[in-house]
Amino acid sequence: MSVSEFLANLVIPLNLSVTLLVLAVILFIVRWRKTAAVITFSALAWSLFWSLPTTSLWAGGLLEQRYPHASPASLPAAQAIVVLGGNTANGRQNWFESYDPKNTILRTDTAARLYAAGRAPLVIVSGAALDGGVSEARMMASALEQNGVPSAAIIQEDHSLTTHQNALYTAKMLRQHNIQRFLLVTSALHMPRAMASFQKQGLMPIAAASPAQIVVPEEPDFSFWLPDLRTLNASRSIVKEYLGLLVYWLRGWV
Repeated sequence: MSVSEFLANLVIPLNLSVTLLVLAVILFIVRWRKTAAVITFSALAWSLFWSLPTTSLWAGGLLEQRYPHASPASLPAAQAIVVLGGNTANGRQNWFESYDPKNTILRTDTAARLYAAGRAPLVIVSGAALDGGVSEARMMASALEQNGVPSAAIIQEDHSLTTHQNALYTAKMLRQHNIQRFLLVTSALHMPRAMASFQKQGLMPIAAASPAQIVVPEEPDFSFWLPDLRTLNASRSIVKEYLGLLVYWLRGWV
């Protein structure tokens, strides 16, 4: 594992906490015990903070509500629908409920509904992350076809590995096809960074976010303050978005 990959994995709250605990053990052994105690407390507090549903509802909700989900009928017509690759929390419908692969929120589902509603005659899928040698764009195109979008209406952008590259490479494609008005589809959590990235390219995207995932479930025994491992694992997406916005701002990408 490279240094950059190691640092990227530290974005995951649980990974950072474990790393800090290992560091604390080392410091304790070399008799830096006060420092070890502080680091241990920080690691446990960080994990506890992100394992609380109320933390995700607050921090994630701030991002998801920037561009709320809207029904296809309420969105304007456009020349194209742009779908970005990626799955937030594995497409789980609700972060605080058990994962069910048969009941997920996928970006391609949102795009297919927009296409079926006649919002645009063309769908551009953007993403190069490979899975078994098949690009994410290819997998999204296949999913769209299964949802009734004809292959002739799908254009693949399969070179981008980041949101910045999604915007950069898709912008070139949009200009080549003389497309100025388009709907941008991604998860509600990812939409603020995606919108800012496309706007930085001089484009004026129309947000068409997938339904929010960080919402209070209908379970009667749901607790805002009870730590939950599922919530802790899913919180990596929130941390990633805030860190991504900071890095993109520092690099001048948003």
